[in-house]
Amino acid sequence: MDIKKEKVLCQKQWAKNKYLVLSYSSKIYLEIRTYLKQEEVSLEKINELIKQAINLPEDKGQVTNALHHVWGYFKKFATKEEKDNFFEMIEEYHNNNKYKKEDLINEVKYLLKKYPNRYLEESTFINGGQDETLA
Repeated sequence: MDIKKEKVLCQKQWAKNKYLVLSYSSKIYLEIRTYLKQEEVSLEKINELIKQAINLPEDKGQVTNALHHVWGYFKKFATKEEKDNFFEMIEEYHNNNKYKKEDLINEVKYLLKKYPNRYLEESTFINGGQDETLA
């Protein structure tokens, strides 16, 4: 496959999976970002790194970090109540086990219904979709 096509495929795969990876490992997240700056990249390598990340145990700090990034898509539209609720849920998830990661993702889905964003809707972190190349 030609180098440009491979790079485009890698970037598309990364776009779908970056918040999922970030929710497991900021180290692997940064590794993929750096790797994608190279002239020649391989989809196989990207998929391998994504798999590596999602095989790690859940880390509340990483999940919280990813959710803060995701919030950026809503901050200009959401009400103060929605913001307060979202961050309170994150706090309760992180510190008190009151919520599970799925509860927070459901909250993001609720916000997406109100404030659609195609980029986020296609994110495997939000939609739970697994790319068939990673299965």
